[in-house]
Amino acid sequence: MTDGSCSTGFEDVYLINDSVPELSIDDIDLSSYFLCKTLLYPLLINAITGGTSEAQQINRSLAVLAREHGLAMAVGSQTLALHETDLRNSFTIVRQENPQGIILANVSAASSLEQALQAVDMIGADGLQLHFNIPQELAMPEGDRDFSGVIENVSRLVEKSPVPIIAKEVGFGFSQEAVLRLYEAGIRCFDIGGKGGTNFVAIEDQRQGLFAREFDEWGIPTAMSLGEVLALELPVKLIATGGIRTALDGVKALAMGAALIGMAGPLLRILVREGEIALNNYLQGYLYRLKAGLLMTGSRNLEELQQKPMIIIGKTAQWLTARGIDVNYWARN
Repeated sequence: MTDGSCSTGFEDVYLINDSVPELSIDDIDLSSYFLCKTLLYPLLINAITGGTSEAQQINRSLAVLAREHGLAMAVGSQTLALHETDLRNSFTIVRQENPQGIILANVSAASSLEQALQAVDMIGADGLQLHFNIPQELAMPEGDRDFSGVIENVSRLVEKSPVPIIAKEVGFGFSQEAVLRLYEAGIRCFDIGGKGGTNFVAIEDQRQGLFAREFDEWGIPTAMSLGEVLALELPVKLIATGGIRTALDGVKALAMGAALIGMAGPLLRILVREGEIALNNYLQGYLYRLKAGLLMTGSRNLEELQQKPMIIIGKTAQWLTARGIDVNYWARN
């Protein structure tokens, strides 16, 4: 898995230390309300895998951890399982292991209504991720080349879907313009999937991709994409994903205004290399560090965190300023 070659932009985001927070770590409440259910922590184990026997075990382990820690979870693309029913166990195991939790289905934004409904039904999903991955498709010799009609299709899916739909970028970041078009199509939740995490163009190039390493830097870094979308001040929920590797990155994204943060690659690597116990220990530490981050800013909960000032400098500030966004908005909180 190619990861970490690009900056997320969060190194340019600074939280303000509170030397007298007058809080105990036990006072920190990171619970959040999402898709009509309560999460203990604002963390989404994001779309990773499915469709193989190995993927079934991975998804089982992740679903158990999501249940035990009160996290949301999204499955990987279900497209293959829609056509090959013997692959479905690698997805249905998630709902079996976490019957009351928040589970997100996942199909392409170009999927038909029938495919979308089957994906939701397959795992009793609370929401449906529609993934957008144009650079990856163009890098693949066997990938799609025609992306016309997607907005009309998204609008139809929003109208007919029995569950909320989340527009999900897979690592190239949403711009303001793209979000506005999708908002007009009815989308009210975005997983921004910015540049800085798993680089699917680089992965395709290592396989047999067509981009000859010339587009490995393509995309909008996560902090910049998050800033762009937040500046629109639309009534939407944002999930910050794309290179959220540390708890500090997570606290920064939440402080900027994300409703949830998402992780995939780092969790998968620990699970595959070290096992479920090691991943459980890592998650316990990560969630403690999220709480510590709130305490150090003097925030009792997410609502208070998002009212705290922060400083954005460097390339992230330059990007946002060039796009007509006043970075002092966050400093004046």
